[in-house]
This record gives sequence, structure tokens and C-alpha cells, in this order.
Amino acid sequence: MINLISRNIIRFIFLVLFQVIVLNNIQLNGYINPYLYVLFIIMLPFETPKWLLIISSFLLGLFIDIFSGTIGVHAAACVFLAYCRPAVLRVVSSKKEYEQGIYPIIRDLGFRWFFSYSLILVSVHHILLFFLEAFSFREFFSTFFRSFLSIIFTMLLIVISQYIMYRPKKK
Repeated sequence: MINLISRNIIRFIFLVLFQVIVLNNIQLNGYINPYLYVLFIIMLPFETPKWLLIISSFLLGLFIDIFSGTIGVHAAACVFLAYCRPAVLRVVSSKKEYEQGIYPIIRDLGFRWFFSYSLILVSVHHILLFFLEAFSFREFFSTFFRSFLSIIFTMLLIVISQYIMYRPKKK
């Protein structure tokens, strides 16, 4: 239990620092903004209580907001992502997902399951985030296009990070 908590705290700190120091400085013409920090919420264990999921997501978004100079948009998008996560888990269910020691990662549940699960959650987060930032439907298609490109780039980073961090199990 202590190992699980410390691993998640380290992941939280690393993703916040990586987002703030590296990824917030990557903006290609203002259209591609990678937000890898959502990986923290995506990778939380299945058994995480809903109240802890919401609070940790709020804190994650709050830290990103503080370091990015935004006013609550990341916190709002993260809380909404955490709220939607249990429903997404039910939609993309797997037989292995409730076994002890299984986590929502590529190594444990496979590429197809992880990709569809992550894509839904990243899409929900990014679309809400970009529309909250714009706070207008006047530039609807431009905002949607920005979120679409950022979803693609963020998913690419998530999949790459999964293969770097979690090597396949040896048989």
C-alpha cells in the first residue's frame, strides 16, 4: 500500500514538473499543446475511491493552473475527466480489469484496450479544456481543430511513455 501511494506521488510530481518545464513550452502555432499530465488520472488504480480520484484530479489541475498562469481551466477539466473515468471504464470493460495487481496500462490490458480507454478520456479532457480557454463558440471550428491536433499529439506521447516505462512482461 505504501509502495502504491509513493509511486503515485512520484508520478504526480514528475508529470507536473514535466508538463510545466517542458511541454508547456511546446506550442506549434498555438495549435498543438500536449498535455501529458492527464496520464496521472488515466493510470490511477481501478480500486481508487471516487472521492480520492476527484480530489487528486483537482489538485493535479490546480498545480498545472498555478504554474501555467491559467485560472482554473485545468482544474475544471481534470475534475470532469475524473468524474467521467468510472463510466469510461464500464464502457471499455475488460475481463482482466478487476483482477488484483492489474493496472490501466498497456502492459496489463493490451494496446487496443488502453488506447480506446485513453483516447476517450484525453478527448473529453482536451475538448472541455480548449472550450473553457476560448470561453466562446465564436471560433468553434478553430477551437475544435486545436483540440483535435492536441489530442493526437498527447495520445502519441502517452503511448510512447507507456512503452518506455512499462516493458512487456517476460513469459
